[in-house]
Amino acid sequence: MDLTDILRAVKEGKMDLESAEQQARGLGFVSYMDIAKLDSHRKSRTGVIEAILADCKDPDDIVEIARVMVAESKRALITRVLPGHLEALKQAFGQDKLEWNSRARTVVIHDGTPAPRTGGVVGFVSAGTADIPAAEEARVVASEMGCETVTVYDVGVAGIHRLIPALDKLKAMRPGSIVVAAGREGTLPTIVSGLVDVPVIGLPVSTGYGAGGGGKAALLSMLQSCSTLAVVNIDAGFVAGAYAARIANMIAAAYTHGKEDSANQEGK
Repeated sequence: MDLTDILRAVKEGKMDLESAEQQARGLGFVSYMDIAKLDSHRKSRTGVIEAILADCKDPDDIVEIARVMVAESKRALITRVLPGHLEALKQAFGQDKLEWNSRARTVVIHDGTPAPRTGGVVGFVSAGTADIPAAEEARVVASEMGCETVTVYDVGVAGIHRLIPALDKLKAMRPGSIVVAAGREGTLPTIVSGLVDVPVIGLPVSTGYGAGGGGKAALLSMLQSCSTLAVVNIDAGFVAGAYAARIANMIAAAYTHGKEDSANQEGK
C-alpha cells in the first residue's frame, strides 16, 4: 500500500487517522533483518539514489540487501566492492544481471531494467591516471542517476598543455557540471573552474606521499581555491558524482520545462 492508497482509504472511511499515520510512517524504507533499512524513497525525495556501501559488510548480507533493493527499485548500486563481495554477487545474480567496474570498484545489479535517462550531462576529469578510480566511482553514480557522462583523464598540471583539447571535448558535450579528481597538490580543479562556465566539483584523491600526502594537501588546496569551486571529502567519489548529477539533472529538467512552456505559449 502506497501513500495514495492510504489517503484514499481514509477518504472512503475504510481507515481511521491513527492507522493511516502508522501506515504512512512505515513508508519509505524496507527492513532487512535487524541490520539494514533501505531508503526506497530517497531518489523521489531528494533526487539522489541510495547505494550499498560494501566496505565492512559481510558478503552474504550484501547479496541479500541487493536483492531487496532490486525488488524495490529495479537496480542496485554497490560501492567499495572487495573480491569476496564480488564473488558472492556473481554467484547470486549471474553475469547477465551484474555490471562490474574494476576501476571504480562498483557493481550494479539489475533485473534488466536500464537506468532512466534524464538528459543531464556530466563531465569527469582526472589529473593523473592514479586519480581515475575516484573519478570512475563518481561517473558510475552519475550514470545511475540518469546522466550521460563524458571523461577526459590524465590531463594534470605536470603537462598542462594536455588540458586544452580535453576541455574542448567537454565543452562540445555541453555538460551541466564537471567533476575534477586530483591528488598530490590538487591544483587541477581550480584551473578548470577558471576556464569553464559550469559548476565544478573538486574531488581530492588520496594519491601522493610525503608531507600533505593521503589527499590532505589536495583537499586544502581545493578549499583555498581562488576560482569558484565546490569541494567534497577525500576520495568521496559517490558524493561528487551525486552532487554533479543533481546539478545536471536540474538543468536538464529546467530546459525541458522551458521548451514545454514555449510550445504552450505558441499554441495559444
